[in-house]
Amino acid sequence: MTTSAADKEFLFSRQDFDEVRRILYEKTGIRLAESKDSMVYSRLARRLRQLKIVSFAAYLSYLKTTPAEEQSFVNSLTTNLTSFFREAHHFPILRQYLERHSGKKRIWCAASSTGEEPYSIAMTVAETFGSFSTGVDIIASDIDSTVLEKADQGIYALSSIEALSQVQRKQFFLKGKGSNSGKVKVVPELRDMVTFKQLNLTHSTWDIEPTIDIIFCRNVMIYFDKSTQLRILAKMIGLMPANGLYVAGHSETFANAANLVTPMGKTIYRPNKNG
Repeated sequence: MTTSAADKEFLFSRQDFDEVRRILYEKTGIRLAESKDSMVYSRLARRLRQLKIVSFAAYLSYLKTTPAEEQSFVNSLTTNLTSFFREAHHFPILRQYLERHSGKKRIWCAASSTGEEPYSIAMTVAETFGSFSTGVDIIASDIDSTVLEKADQGIYALSSIEALSQVQRKQFFLKGKGSNSGKVKVVPELRDMVTFKQLNLTHSTWDIEPTIDIIFCRNVMIYFDKSTQLRILAKMIGLMPANGLYVAGHSETFANAANLVTPMGKTIYRPNKNG
């Protein structure tokens, strides 16, 4: 694969692509597939334009000599597909767990993206207890600083909440007016239920204290190789009690991790503390 200047705006060689893959894996543990060259080009081309850099080779040289650029590089390449109540079958299970296990609970959403998932968790918690003051702590983390800023603001397109019930829309969102027409913002009480923090799952230490009763780590593990998946999973399970709940994504399975987790239903697992 070699993209010439005649084909596209920036020269992008196979060597450049391989170097992008190597650096991303080194920084995040994410292993990009061979087929992702077009995605890499389109995502990073925006950054080259912003910096007025003329080629991918020049950008990679800049990246190596400019540590401050690392976060923008990671932000450009991490995928942030999300929506409110995505994989909806998980949320009644969360409600049942909270109803059956009394006492203060802590929930970690390990890939918060732009906030739709942790706010969906918060809405479920609030509905379960009939209050915004619940005794449940919700921690939401992501590697991407840009999406965390958006999540923290809690501002979304009005169309993003169309699938929610009328009661949910009224209870949990404020409708924008004037220049904010067509937008909604989560109510302050819902926003205050969630603590956002930047976190790289492949780092040796996490700013997450035990005990975590419920972990939502959905559609994240698919970006890591098997050894990295198992290392992260083991570390997460180490934070959890025996009666905890681990929620995975629809395309993730841990059939090779019977020593760590026991399947409890569709992409729902319990920690295996006997392994």
